[in-house]
Amino acid sequence: MVRKKVFDPPLRGSTIIEAVKEAGVEFVAALPDIVTCNSVLWPMTGDAELRIIPVCKEDEGVSICAGLSYCNRRSVLLIQHTGFLDSVNAVRSIAVEYELPIFMIVGLQGMEPGRRPDQSDNLGIRIMQPILETMEISYDVLASETDVTALAPAIAQAYADERPHVVLVASSPV
Repeated sequence: MVRKKVFDPPLRGSTIIEAVKEAGVEFVAALPDIVTCNSVLWPMTGDAELRIIPVCKEDEGVSICAGLSYCNRRSVLLIQHTGFLDSVNAVRSIAVEYELPIFMIVGLQGMEPGRRPDQSDNLGIRIMQPILETMEISYDVLASETDVTALAPAIAQAYADERPHVVLVASSPV
C-alpha cells in the first residue's frame, strides 16, 4: 500500500542502488527520467559494479534486457511511466508472451506526495496499475524507504519465475 505515514522515511536512491546490486544485477538499461535521474541513475554511472546502457527509446531497453536474460545476465530497465506506456507493445510481446524476466523500475512523473497511484489526478499514473494487472505483470510500489526491502527479492523472483516485474517509484528518491 502506498499511503505514506508522517514517520515513513523518505525513499533514498542509495538504498535502491544497493538493493539492485544485492540482487545480482550487472546491467542497467536506462532512459533518464525526472523521478530517478539525480538520485539513482547518475550515482549508478559511477558505480564499478553496474554497467549502464543508455537507450534512446524504452522499447529498445526491453529488447536489450531480453537479450541479456538469454545470456543469464541480470539487468533492470530504468524508465519513466510515460515511456512504459509508449512501449506497452514491446513489453507485451517480448516480456509477457515470451515469459522473460524483464525487471522495470518505473518513475511516476507528477505523482502527488502522500497519494496512491490509483488516486492520482494524472491519468497516465492512474492507469498504470490496471494496465499491469490486465497484462498479468506483477508489481510493487516504492513510496518510502521501508518499501525498498521488497526490491531485491522481487528481482530474484522475476528471474526465478522467468516473468516480467515492475516497480513503480511513487516518490522522488533523495
